[in-house]
Amino acid sequence: MKVRSSLKSLKGRHRDCKVVRRKGIVYVINKTDPRFKAKQG
Repeated sequence: MKVRSSLKSLKGRHRDCKVVRRKGIVYVINKTDPRFKAKQG
């Protein structure tokens, strides 16, 4: 998992990436290819 200051660029790396907000922390999750995970905050 990467910790990034900007997640918008990481969302475009794979077509199944989703930006999710949980408890004030923003995550990029990907069910089909879990190596594209990232978090912010």
